[in-house]
Amino acid sequence: MLKPLSSSKWNYEMAAHLLNRAGFGGTPIQIQQLADMTMPEAVSYLIDYEKIPDPTPAPDWAHPEPDRMAAMRQVYQTGTLEEKRKANQAEQKMQYLRMIELRGWWLNRMAKGPRPFQEKMTLFWHGHFATSVDKVHEAYYMWRQNELFRRLATDNWLRLLVEMGKDPAMLIWLDQAESRKQHANENFAREVMELFALGIGYYTEKDVTEGARALTGWSLDRQNQRFIYREQYHDEGIKTYLGLTGNLTPEDVLCQIVAQPHSAVFITGKIWNFFAGQMPSPDLNQALAAEFRANGDDFKPLMRVLFSSEEFYSPDIVKNEVKSPVQWLVGTSRMLESNLPPPAVCMAMLRSLGQDLFAPPNVKGWDGGLSWITTNTLLARYNEAETLVTGSLQPLANADFSPKGNGKKNPNAEKRFQKLADRVRIGGVDVNKILTPDELASKDLIVASIQHRLLQSDLSDDQENTLRDFLSSRAQLNNSDILTVIRLVMATPDYQVT
Repeated sequence: MLKPLSSSKWNYEMAAHLLNRAGFGGTPIQIQQLADMTMPEAVSYLIDYEKIPDPTPAPDWAHPEPDRMAAMRQVYQTGTLEEKRKANQAEQKMQYLRMIELRGWWLNRMAKGPRPFQEKMTLFWHGHFATSVDKVHEAYYMWRQNELFRRLATDNWLRLLVEMGKDPAMLIWLDQAESRKQHANENFAREVMELFALGIGYYTEKDVTEGARALTGWSLDRQNQRFIYREQYHDEGIKTYLGLTGNLTPEDVLCQIVAQPHSAVFITGKIWNFFAGQMPSPDLNQALAAEFRANGDDFKPLMRVLFSSEEFYSPDIVKNEVKSPVQWLVGTSRMLESNLPPPAVCMAMLRSLGQDLFAPPNVKGWDGGLSWITTNTLLARYNEAETLVTGSLQPLANADFSPKGNGKKNPNAEKRFQKLADRVRIGGVDVNKILTPDELASKDLIVASIQHRLLQSDLSDDQENTLRDFLSSRAQLNNSDILTVIRLVMATPDYQVT
């Protein structure tokens, strides 16, 4: 198993599949660039992303703020009820605005950044270690966790688990920051086995309680917003955990988890499911786990083998995964060479589609697969396609109504304009950017080019004829007609899968 795909089978369609799954899709030119490489070269181009500079700056506020935390603590300890209410309102508003910015920051890294595979792995880890700002309440912690996923995206399994156990957002999310030797909190101790690294059936309730005791001491310095080990909180008694007995530490717990044979099977199965779109067969899962173990539990060698294997390019895998809302949104932007809508619009859009970044529905994350498609979310995809293709309506802000553009507003002109509309449309697809003059001059070429760009394949004859009939009904084509064709393609079942 896991035999590399034959070079004779490497072509444009397979390169599109690789870019869709290992990233978020791309333009015909980007796909052709991969197809012109050998398959090992194409895989390396994506997964050896460290060779490609990424100068993306962090948000301005993405750093510890001990003074702010101290001031908030002082208000809560000594302030009046009114002072506490105002401070709480200001804090909630600030965190809300920061989270809008953070979502936009990450989405733009996915859509425009130079390392699509690194961002795809970051998205996988976000769903795997599902942590929600709805409980964490701190944008800095969510950004910090997101950066942890990015930094260790293809690193070592044990190193990632240890860093996640110390992550401030996770310490809050699963209550480890509140755990004490007098009363060990079991949430992280349970979920690290059940959901993160082993699965149900590979531990006992005794392992949960003993693991919780061993994990005590890992805590959070809330004022300085960083992990801290508090020795006085740690239970130094003898514990027996997954067969290991002694005065176990938090690191001992995670080492013992990774040492379990099923740990490699569990995590490689989750990774295959995310990138291939279905769970692997038992034999394939064992082969993936063996490859993972043979490379010291490092993820990059595993991903190189996975993206090179015949199984990954089999007919039941290619074009057979339902796009997640993020894949749908980011992939559309990349394929149509258009900017994403403003962050607040993207946030509302993803919520309507069922995937609110930084706010998964529960500790299990999103189910994925066919669960992305319901009557409501499918209708939302059709409606949101209009926003992506034609642009989004935005409130008029700092509009210059002066006839000469000198910055001096003309109240009468402003009033007349407001009678017509209080919003302006921004963004959308530039048809002259994605279609050549020859294509724009031919209705048949328009249909063929849009299918090639959005689907990397052809629609059924009936679907193609519907598009041609629509264009034929227009005496003279304009940009609006072409945008309608794009929307119609995006409304097909074919566009909902990748």
